Amino acid sequence: MTIDQNLLAADTAMGPVTLLVADLDAMISYYRDAVTLAVIDEGPGRATMGRGTTPLVILEHSPQLRQASPGQAGLFHTAILFDSERALAAALYSVARHSPGTFTGSADHLVSKAFYFTDPEGNGIELYWDRDRSTWSWTHGVLEMGTLYLDPNAFLQENLTEEVIDNPVYGSAVVGHVHLSVGDTATAREFYVDRLGFETTVEMPGSALFVSAGKYHHHMAMNVWNSKGAGRRQATLGLSQVDIVVPSPDDLGALQERMKHFGVSTRDDGQTVTIDDPWANLIRVTAAS
Repeated sequence: MTIDQNLLAADTAMGPVTLLVADLDAMISYYRDAVTLAVIDEGPGRATMGRGTTPLVILEHSPQLRQASPGQAGLFHTAILFDSERALAAALYSVARHSPGTFTGSADHLVSKAFYFTDPEGNGIELYWDRDRSTWSWTHGVLEMGTLYLDPNAFLQENLTEEVIDNPVYGSAVVGHVHLSVGDTATAREFYVDRLGFETTVEMPGSALFVSAGKYHHHMAMNVWNSKGAGRRQATLGLSQVDIVVPSPDDLGALQERMKHFGVSTRDDGQTVTIDDPWANLIRVTAAS
């Protein structure tokens, strides 16, 4: 296998997002009862939420920490990708029944249909479905994305039958992408594209940056909409860690060499490489195999 030493492998994917939470029981209830994730592992002060054996959100009880201050860098949202519009509609219906006040908006992004929420401790969530890649439009390496109005009630009416309401089929789900709040997009591009090895798919100069591996619309995004000029994060509730999964140990080794070349400090335990981004967001990269 040939490894491009400058890029993350095309089959790179996102792993779970770890959140530090004040009220573990309330957060488990929200992600289980509203968002329709299952508790797939639970121990003292910790719960792993997901689908099947796939972890999506890890909750760690950290009541000693305070809430993040307004404008701090950190998590903008965790985006959970559903395998069908019907499965997405079933999850939306569940949130509408259990926690309707957590809904914050929806949009048709041309490549996807997305619905946005804020969990009980202020962490952003996106629940979405992708259109087939054959329908995506690229021009000179730039992906066409938009923000068009998407009526959530019409979406539910189109995809939520009485059968689905009575016998919901939630299907599989993965963390499709992770969106961060950062201090500036130029520094984000230098770290996530030039060093970590993602490719830019869409850039809104001075505002937002969307990056991916393998020409996905985005595995990660960074914006300054609430955090322009933010420096390194303090220890607070909220984002603890973002996981990225590369296909093989060779890909992990290539990343380690690239970080070494750029003088980026890493922690390597033989199975994972852990890196702080410029805002002290913790990025952990693991090999799938």
